[in-house]
Amino acid sequence: MTKRVTIVLDEDLIKKLRERQAKLIHDSSGAVSFSSVLNNTLRKGLKTV
Repeated sequence: MTKRVTIVLDEDLIKKLRERQAKLIHDSSGAVSFSSVLNNTLRKGLKTV
């Protein structure tokens, strides 16, 4: 279930996430949303906790 939330991110984090998004867009033939990049990154990071 998805829920809309508002968060504040530092510029350096946004830049890294946008770079990751650009790479995924380049490697795939479809669209890749910023939200999906953020969710996948958080899932990977929280898996190690």
